[in-house]
Amino acid sequence: MRGRKGNLHFIRFPTYDLPVFLQMAQQKQFSSLHTSLCATGGGAYKFEDDFMTVSGLELWKLDEIDCLIKGVLFIDSVGFNGQSQCFYLENPKDPERCQKIPYNLENPYPLLLVNIGSGVSILAVYSKDNYKRVTGTSLGGGTFFGLCCLLTGCSTFEEALEMASLGDSTKVDKLVRDIYGGDYERFGLPGYAVASSFGNMMSKEKRDSVSKEDLARATLVTITNNIGSIARMCAVNENINRVVFVGNFLRINTISMKLLAYALEYWSKGQLKAFFLEHEGYFGAVGALLELLTTIT
Repeated sequence: MRGRKGNLHFIRFPTYDLPVFLQMAQQKQFSSLHTSLCATGGGAYKFEDDFMTVSGLELWKLDEIDCLIKGVLFIDSVGFNGQSQCFYLENPKDPERCQKIPYNLENPYPLLLVNIGSGVSILAVYSKDNYKRVTGTSLGGGTFFGLCCLLTGCSTFEEALEMASLGDSTKVDKLVRDIYGGDYERFGLPGYAVASSFGNMMSKEKRDSVSKEDLARATLVTITNNIGSIARMCAVNENINRVVFVGNFLRINTISMKLLAYALEYWSKGQLKAFFLEHEGYFGAVGALLELLTTIT
């Protein structure tokens, strides 16, 4: 950056801890180090008045999509510990054979960028200056966590993921084989495909037999299947064959990466592969920093 080399260090905290961060900013006299604070996303607007309480600090509210794209392209260009930032999962459905394979995004355009946070935004990127938001869905990471809180009584995202990793979604979902007794060969639907998410829960007997872990797993499968299906349709409509998933939902979340990789492969009949990036949730922050450096140059 600006002719200098070094390391970028990322920190995270929930938005309800923002008052603690602002108090620290006052105590550490952040304004003596830099007078501008760059912020992006909805919180830059929602907490604008709170940011203003830090004396001597000017808040720069930057566009979320612009910063995301800039951050993704920059981080991919500099790599990760000498290796590619991008990777995909080979054999995502097979626990013993699944492996992480580095991928070079040297010529990234066009690509479909699927940003999964509380909700989901899907962006078509044609060049560093030419991109658009194609669509999105309200069914994202916030939906998974919220439903898990209701269904299992969990209190943290990490706890919800741990439950999901131990559960069996086929006890909750109605599969093609539950309806047809096997594959639906006429339309090429395998017996293990989900016909109705949570469809088995119409039966009291089956409701009584499932565990909280099964419910958490079914919730995660429902969300990732839906995202994979929408991403595939967007890729086809935009004539893009590279789909990259990012967002804080994927932090410490290998299970969701595997499910997304499988979902995209399934819905596209093997024509599309899901790609992921190492620093999945911090691209907006990097893009905001780049915007600041560009402005003050």
